[in-house]
Amino acid sequence: MDLDNLKAFISVARRRSFSLASEDLFITQPAVSKRVAALETQIGAALFDRIGKNIHLTQAGKILLPRAEQIVRQLEEARQVIADLSGDVRGELRVATSHHLGLHKLPPVLRAFASAYPHVNLKFEFLDSEVALERVQRGLCELAVVTLAPDPVEQLEFEVLWQDKLRFVTSLNSDLPSNTNMITLSESPAILPDLSTYTGRLVKRCFDERHLPISINMTTNYLETIKMMVSVGLGWSVLPESMLDDSIRPLRLGGVSLTRDLGVARHHKRQLSNAAEAFYDVLRANRVLPSVNTERR
Repeated sequence: MDLDNLKAFISVARRRSFSLASEDLFITQPAVSKRVAALETQIGAALFDRIGKNIHLTQAGKILLPRAEQIVRQLEEARQVIADLSGDVRGELRVATSHHLGLHKLPPVLRAFASAYPHVNLKFEFLDSEVALERVQRGLCELAVVTLAPDPVEQLEFEVLWQDKLRFVTSLNSDLPSNTNMITLSESPAILPDLSTYTGRLVKRCFDERHLPISINMTTNYLETIKMMVSVGLGWSVLPESMLDDSIRPLRLGGVSLTRDLGVARHHKRQLSNAAEAFYDVLRANRVLPSVNTERR
């Protein structure tokens, strides 16, 4: 099979769009369609159902996708390993990260890395932490810099780099008293990350332990959006302490403390490229934790 045809198929499958795939691959949309058609001829089966403007994988496409990803990944890894024999730090490095970490933790890391390793083409994907870890599991990114899962994840190794203290917050004009309790919060509208996310699960566990419901007004996984909604009085929330300013008011709940681990994840069977190892070193140099062994699997 032609490698370019496989890459075109994978990109269309991920993006669910021939036009978006053409942007990712820097080729025209007709060229993407031609490559997918050539692959379908080789396979002897249609790979996509095209219903109006919607694109869905056929059963054949669903079977081929993980195998195509594995083929492309193994070839790219082999090419990178051979290139790394020279000891140079160059080539392409794919890193997945969350929007919050990309804004608040990574700028000094990126400045230091870009200055030290100008020949690395650093490609970032901004994703929810859960999706980012899945990308590392599938070998689509070498590293993920995210909110770490509270429990072990199959095939992944975690290293904590930062610990994020979380604070309950409300608007400046909220009727909630600054010294409040979980029962009062349970009865008040909340704006939270989706409860399936790692941060959302931390908050939900806090209420579940007390057998209290949460009155969710709305959910969004963008913490900056949550902060704005809290500031205009749409509900209370939980945000990293580093995001507190004079636009919102922190709440004090006696005996309640929430902290999440932020750090880096890698596949435990994957040999990191020279570029990934160098990026890992720069991350460690910018960590804000005591010098203790914080690796966990």
